[in-house]
Amino acid sequence: MNQKRLQQQIRQLAADQGALLMAHNYERDEIQEIADITGDSLALSIEAKKTDKQIIVFCGVHFMAESAAILAPDKIVLLPRADAGCPMADMVTAEGLRKFKQQHPDATVVTYVNSSAAVKAESDICCTSSNAVSVARSVKAKKLLLVPDRNLGRYIASQTPEKECICWEGYCPVHDQLKVEEIKQAKEDHPEALFMVHPECQPEILEMADHICSTSGMYEFAAKNPAKKFIVGTENGILWRLRKENPDKQFIVPSPVLVCRDMKLTRLEDVLLCLETMKPQVTVPEEIRVKAKQALDKMLAVPRD
Repeated sequence: MNQKRLQQQIRQLAADQGALLMAHNYERDEIQEIADITGDSLALSIEAKKTDKQIIVFCGVHFMAESAAILAPDKIVLLPRADAGCPMADMVTAEGLRKFKQQHPDATVVTYVNSSAAVKAESDICCTSSNAVSVARSVKAKKLLLVPDRNLGRYIASQTPEKECICWEGYCPVHDQLKVEEIKQAKEDHPEALFMVHPECQPEILEMADHICSTSGMYEFAAKNPAKKFIVGTENGILWRLRKENPDKQFIVPSPVLVCRDMKLTRLEDVLLCLETMKPQVTVPEEIRVKAKQALDKMLAVPRD
């Protein structure tokens, strides 16, 4: 079956069943094309909470579908590929975080949404890349445990000098691989281009940036800035929407490493089968869900800068 036909079948079946199709900005182009909503973790979390549809098909990775299940326990949350995970999220466990907290009993735990429900349940408040600094500033405590991404944690620390920030040593295997030499080469090849970068990259990469932001921030920056060329320091799935919304502008990916295997696992055939079978479904045990929801709700209550 050709791609267009598959897309039409999925859209029709989703409409018939009253399902909301959500896709992260790093998903395959053809997946983003059929989604009702595309966005970063914060935008998708908000939509999962407020939608009146009873079925959510989450084209993303496991922790994202878990977040939807945490915020909307009365809905059916489907993840087309059960094996779509997140290596960064796997770098911290609830048991490990409990031990970390015991070493710093006077600290507040700020946990990136790129984490399991069990880890969120051990946290005081969550954050995403788009609101991380706002969340950190909103916390009254002067000492923060930033989990699990050390690079996002270091970025938060650089923006909140009034806080003592202690970072868990996790990282995104995609963003963490981006090298200074690659950015230097891209800047040399495209001297008129602006460099926008995700805060999951290493500090020396962030120092070279014209703008540091989440994927949603990149869409906004590219649309509003008069520049015609941009070097894009994040996973290459973002290019579909950037090019669609800015057809007169050029977007350069500076490295071949900027591809997330897990984000690319979901295919149209998986989405169709998921809607046909109502599987795989993602659920969270209630004792974990309630605690994790508290951390997510606190995040969602923080005003954005």
